[in-house]
Amino acid sequence: MYINKVMLYGNLTRDPELRALPSGGNVCSFSVATNRVYKKADGSRAEQTDYHNVVVFGRQADTCNQYLKKGSSAYIEGRLQTRSWDKEGQKQYRTEVIADRVQFGPRSSGASGGAASAPSAGEFEGGMSDAEAPQKAPKDDAIDYPAEDINPDDIPF
Repeated sequence: MYINKVMLYGNLTRDPELRALPSGGNVCSFSVATNRVYKKADGSRAEQTDYHNVVVFGRQADTCNQYLKKGSSAYIEGRLQTRSWDKEGQKQYRTEVIADRVQFGPRSSGASGGAASAPSAGEFEGGMSDAEAPQKAPKDDAIDYPAEDINPDDIPF
C-alpha cells in the first residue's frame, strides 16, 4: 500500500484565485507559507520558510475564495500531485497540494478595522460579569449538574 498524504498549517502568501472549469465546477488556487526553526551545527538558531501551491475543487473552492485572503492562516489536508506541460519547447513542472480538506485558522483581531474585540472570560457583551449574565438554556445532550456546590470530599476517588 502506498500513501500520498499532506498536512500543512501556514499563512496564505497571496489572495486566492477562483476560476471556472469547462465542466462547470470551480477551482481555487493559492499559496501557503510554512516555516520551521532549527539549530545549526554551530548552535545558532535558523529559520527556513517553504512555499506550497494549493488547489481546491468544488464547493470548497467557493468557500476558500470567499473567506480566505492574504495573511489568513489555514490547515490543509490533501495529496501531492505534479503536473507537466511544454512551454517554448521546454518541459515545465509544478508540484501542488490537491486539497481534500481546508480548515480556516483564527481570524486576526486587527483585520476588520473597527470591530470590537471578543469579550474576555470574565465579561459578556453587555458589560456584565459572569454572575450577572443571564443563563443560557442548556443543550438537550448537555449534562445536568446540580445547582449546589460539589464537595470534593463526596467524590469517591
